[in-house]
Amino acid sequence: MAILSQDEAQAILKKVLSFSKADECEATLNGETGGNVRSARNSISTSGAVDNVNLTVESRFGKRSGVATCNEFDDATLRRCVQRAEEIARLAPESPEYMPLLGPQQYAAAPQSFAKSTAGITPDYRAQQVGASMKICDEKKLSSAAFLNDEAGFVAKRNSKGLEAYQQLTNLEFSITVRTPDGTGSGYATADFNDSSKFDAAALTRIAADKAAMSRNAKALEPGKYTVILEPAALVANTDASLLQALMSALDARNADEGRSFLSKKGGGNKKGEKLFDERVTIYSDPTMVDVASLTFSGDGRPQKKTTWIEKGVVKNLYTSRFWAQKAGIPDLPRPSGWVMEGGTQSLQDMIKGTAKGILVTRLWYIRPVDPQTLLYTGLTRDGTFYIENGKIKHPVKNFRFNESPIIMLNNLEAIGKPVRVGGNLVPPLKIRDFTFTSLSDAV
Repeated sequence: MAILSQDEAQAILKKVLSFSKADECEATLNGETGGNVRSARNSISTSGAVDNVNLTVESRFGKRSGVATCNEFDDATLRRCVQRAEEIARLAPESPEYMPLLGPQQYAAAPQSFAKSTAGITPDYRAQQVGASMKICDEKKLSSAAFLNDEAGFVAKRNSKGLEAYQQLTNLEFSITVRTPDGTGSGYATADFNDSSKFDAAALTRIAADKAAMSRNAKALEPGKYTVILEPAALVANTDASLLQALMSALDARNADEGRSFLSKKGGGNKKGEKLFDERVTIYSDPTMVDVASLTFSGDGRPQKKTTWIEKGVVKNLYTSRFWAQKAGIPDLPRPSGWVMEGGTQSLQDMIKGTAKGILVTRLWYIRPVDPQTLLYTGLTRDGTFYIENGKIKHPVKNFRFNESPIIMLNNLEAIGKPVRVGGNLVPPLKIRDFTFTSLSDAV
């Protein structure tokens, strides 16, 4: 039942609205089906599956609102869910930032957000992919831990003002860490796709295994400022904070206007329209783009359209809530769910060949904010850090703690490589000068 058709979903939502006695009512269905496999020490450790549809009802009386949820869809349950939302709404305080529900909207088509190959994944497919991965590590006498997760689902929305939305989505993500038996070497690789036909666990495992073998017996380098090549996985993480994701999360108009952001101006206002980065930096979002297709509507029903956020180093747009857009008199842009950083044609190997001296960073982790108004972050390298000399990887180096801001980083660009998909975004490897390492870490 987890993937309802548009007609099936909207039939349930129409029934929900027919039970409503509120001034305004909005109902949303989220459905998901999929599964996962986790491995450790070259053995499957857990597997799981999900198959669920969830209904969320928001009822409003004036500026008061209440929300209730359920996952059964008989008339009695739907009626109770609506009644519960209305009961909560009557007890709730008035919202000082109330905005009426949206009326009918026009959404772009995003057929590439759903792939039959991913929706049709079976337990056998997961076992075969992870099995091929573990076999490589067995043959190389390396130990691996991996996670494969796939999902297919839909989102449907309808409200009493005439808004109607529906879209199906699929996604597959895989990550793997490979270690040497003595624990001195570690490698990592990750990838995600809407279309699972592009996925190859064995190819990703070979990358992580090679890095693990290469990273044995790392040598210590003095902390300081170095030219670094940051792989895409070091710039955007699936499950942790990351430097580029921190930058995108900071493009919030309200935070900027209220003085809580690197985009805030002294005395009020924000830095929209100012050149803050290297002119090679262009970042945009487009939910209809084949490689990063995503929802064409936001959680509150606003259309997600192709939007340029940074163009040739200039901040072009900031996202905002409907309330703040109205109050500040600015464009009403929802936060993007995924984005694209334009790059060049150089591969990672090309970038290494063009480096006289530098450090290759596979991954950053345990990233934490230090100063939100300069976007200064700290964290650690891990799972494969290497010294480059005369265009070749010379030897592994011990991991570092870093202190760096994506603002400074994107003003110290030396080269931008070819973008690849990571975490639902298209991200290029970046070569950056004067990246700040503050201390050493003994972790691998």
